[in-house]
Amino acid sequence: MRNEELRKEFTDEKTGISYILVGDYYLPNLTLEQEEKITLNKYGLLRLDYLKKHKKADYIIMFMNKELNKHLKDVQETAQARVNKLIEQLKSKSDLTENMKNTDILYWVGTMNAIKNQAEEIVLKELIYV
Repeated sequence: MRNEELRKEFTDEKTGISYILVGDYYLPNLTLEQEEKITLNKYGLLRLDYLKKHKKADYIIMFMNKELNKHLKDVQETAQARVNKLIEQLKSKSDLTENMKNTDILYWVGTMNAIKNQAEEIVLKELIYV
């Protein structure tokens, strides 16, 4: 066939895939569906890294089924809410008061950092590295 006799595009009846003429070759006209764009925070990025390194099969399955973004979004929202809740619970059990911010700032900051670290460790073990 000469170039002017070739159709610009056609659809294969067996596969249902459409092809488009580029130069002398027919290339499949494939497009990916757009996924929801999400911004990952610390917990989402840690979960993604963990899946890639230690749960490759789960990562690939979720990626291929377009469930990865939803999973990461759910994990990061749950993790952030759990950290905030744990911080409040640990703060209420400690001897910290709002007055200490003004009187003993170093003790207050040190204790708050310890509480935050403790809450994050719990969440990392419960939600991220599983």
